[in-house]
Amino acid sequence: MSVYLLRRTGAALLTIWLALTLAFWALRIVPGDAMAARLAQAGASNAQIAERRAALGLDRPTLIQYVQTLTGLLRGDLGNSIVSGRPVSEMIGEQLGATAMLAAGALVIAVLAGVAFGVFAVTSCFRWVRNGIAILVALILSAPVYWVGTLAIYLFSVWLRWLPSTGSGDLRHLLLPWLALGLSLSGSIARVTAGSLNEARHADFVRTARAKGLHERQIVFQHMLRAGIGPILSVIALQTGFLLGGAVVTEALFVRQGIGQVLLSAIQDKDFPVVQGIVVLSAVFYSAINTLVDVLIGVLDPRVRVTD
Repeated sequence: MSVYLLRRTGAALLTIWLALTLAFWALRIVPGDAMAARLAQAGASNAQIAERRAALGLDRPTLIQYVQTLTGLLRGDLGNSIVSGRPVSEMIGEQLGATAMLAAGALVIAVLAGVAFGVFAVTSCFRWVRNGIAILVALILSAPVYWVGTLAIYLFSVWLRWLPSTGSGDLRHLLLPWLALGLSLSGSIARVTAGSLNEARHADFVRTARAKGLHERQIVFQHMLRAGIGPILSVIALQTGFLLGGAVVTEALFVRQGIGQVLLSAIQDKDFPVVQGIVVLSAVFYSAINTLVDVLIGVLDPRVRVTD
């Protein structure tokens, strides 16, 4: 187990480094930066812009800036925003709670809906139910989150007038974003769940369980789902890694506060440190979730054990 955890930790650190490196160099391909754009709009001269960029170290060679970014990350320092001058970690921390609440609720909906769709698509005795779920899952997989969100706004806000379409107020303002993002992520979970159940339904242990007279619900949830828990947990972890990207679109669509809005503003302003900080956060989150799920699969599935 210790060797496995060391390998996973090394892979996680490599993922974080690659994410930061790609973000750093990709941002530098685009000409200009936040400081030059803001000062130019304010009417500053080229000399004033150059002086301010020198004060922030933006005139240094790109390779030196890259090394400074890496050493800062090793110290836990994500740098300061070029636009506001505030620490990036402070800016992210202020909005982390709102995005975490959105992501957690959407993930719960995605898992519940995805597993339910997958189970009914395989075990329902009505063909029209199985066919209807198959069509619904195909539509979910082909529909981007902004389309699902727009449809949810029209249905529940414009037509039925049940829920507000924008804002970051009480729980009612979260229901539509949860629904839009959660349903967008549920399609892959449903498809993998159905595939795992289809594979397990003709296995010897299922026939044995039926011969013992066990109820079909008990066979599905205690035997078939457990046998297919590995792929299901893996796709849940993968979809969890996509939550931040979906949250960016969802927060913009529903005009909600959160890391997504911070990221969009930083990209528009070419505020490099803020974008890099959010990319690092996403990489850390993705690596941690996948490591946790890999260990959990080894615990829940007796056929998979993590050994030295």
